[in-house]
Amino acid sequence: MKMRVAALQFGAGTDVPTNLATCLRMIDEAARHQPDLMVLPEFSNHASWYDNKQHCFDVSVPLGGPFLQAIGDRARQHRCYIVVNVTLQRVSPEHGPYATGSSVLFDRDGAVLSVSDKQVLMGHENDFLERATAATAITAIDCGRVSLYACMDGVINETPRGLALGGAQVLCNSLNSFALDEANLHIPVRAAENKVFVVAAEKVAPLIPEFLLEPVSKATSIPAHFLHGAGESQIVAPDGRVLAKGPRMGEAIVVADIDPAQADDKRRPDGTDIFAARRPELYGPLARPPATLGLAPGASELKAAVLQTRAEGDSAIAEAADLVAQAARAGAKLIALPELFHIAAGQAGGPRVNDVAAAEQAGARAVTALQAALRGVDSDGVVVVTSVVRGGAHVGVMVSRDGVLLEQTQLHRVARHAWGAPGDTSRVIQLPWARVGIVVGDDAIYPEAFRLLALQGAEVVVAPLHLQEAWELALGLPERAAENRICLLVASRPTPVGASAVMTLHKDFTIMTPWETRPFDGNISTPIVTLASGGPGATTAAIHPANAQNRFVSHRTDVVDGRPWHLAGAIVRTMP
Repeated sequence: MKMRVAALQFGAGTDVPTNLATCLRMIDEAARHQPDLMVLPEFSNHASWYDNKQHCFDVSVPLGGPFLQAIGDRARQHRCYIVVNVTLQRVSPEHGPYATGSSVLFDRDGAVLSVSDKQVLMGHENDFLERATAATAITAIDCGRVSLYACMDGVINETPRGLALGGAQVLCNSLNSFALDEANLHIPVRAAENKVFVVAAEKVAPLIPEFLLEPVSKATSIPAHFLHGAGESQIVAPDGRVLAKGPRMGEAIVVADIDPAQADDKRRPDGTDIFAARRPELYGPLARPPATLGLAPGASELKAAVLQTRAEGDSAIAEAADLVAQAARAGAKLIALPELFHIAAGQAGGPRVNDVAAAEQAGARAVTALQAALRGVDSDGVVVVTSVVRGGAHVGVMVSRDGVLLEQTQLHRVARHAWGAPGDTSRVIQLPWARVGIVVGDDAIYPEAFRLLALQGAEVVVAPLHLQEAWELALGLPERAAENRICLLVASRPTPVGASAVMTLHKDFTIMTPWETRPFDGNISTPIVTLASGGPGATTAAIHPANAQNRFVSHRTDVVDGRPWHLAGAIVRTMP
């Protein structure tokens, strides 16, 4: 069944009645498009700035109060579903009066269908709000299955992932953010990695009281014009394509027609069902409390290189050895080659293993040649990462002049490597300049694979793979670097959707504190990406492992340890 959805983009100040009037006006305007579902921004009742907890509670709205009742009345009047996010007044015997950041879903009759409390609080929200204690429900409406999340819940992968695994076809994201990388990274990636629709409603106008814009700007080095809602509300398809987007500034109604049933197809181009291929039995650490690792930081900077051979098959081995020696002489400490670079491409353009035994022999020759290349130059501390066929499995290998330092078997089964037996563990190795892990092949489309390495303290991850879908390089892999605070080397043969890349981290990352090494440009967590040309040779760039130590995007908000581990049951639960 087709469904028309609308994202409403507007601002909210410090006067609750005025904000309600804005909500109702925008709902009435959106109703002219006759949507089945409307999504409003986060904190539609009041700007996210409070004098103290009592002030936050006082400007919050109760579930049965006039603010939300008026929204419900509009849902009934326009015969549509409405999602609105507010700070919600709560009272409990344990905590007394408190407030949550909550999204409320009204049905076409104006009744409350679902309430979703924010799972990951951002910055000073931790001082005023309580986080969710229960996972959000998936709600079946007359035109599809929907669920709700808000802002910071979508800057990490766990919350949208859990909702998609629960069967949601349409995710409704309400935002209150000044980060420009919400629109160009965090919003669309959640659609693509889960193959669902996302309807995201963002704010515009100042996010804090106007009289505070200049003082906050001076204290944080964030230009005052960036302390406004980032706009660009959007509707995203399951392949990551933006179907409709609002402007950077100004009110807007963003509308698109979607078919929620498309979100039930979780297949990759090679036929792999990405949800069926998940390994929840391996994801246990994602649902456990964080452990204090106490690890020393890696190098502040080092040179990395991704290599591309001109030849294929056995001819590529000698070429790769020469390129490795050249990169090492040029100062590269970390070098990556595409997955199975020594195996000839099949019809789809990627490596095609027709004879497993022969492929294993070719892989052994490749490892020997890479090791010899490193022995022929000054290669102290230099490693090369690629993948081979070993023991009937697709295995990532880290080669030094002294031999293979690390083997990482691909964890997830894929149709294009149907011969490969999956592995059961992932681990990080301590090198002189950083802690490094490997993600092999199609494991790179699973956020869980990277999270497992981040929880072990990885600062750098190398991904020898073969790109299949446009979203992988444009959205998925930069997000893996961003949400885990890792440097990332991506090594792929050239494909129609991209090739290799080097991704590193900015030092300045924590907002609401002075930025010292770069001017604030609106992008908070997006890594610095150096794309390979796709031609043969080396692409080099500096990476900064030590920057991975800072995982705090804001006050009390750690993007790795602050994940909602206690609500991650869907991620570690075996699908029926």
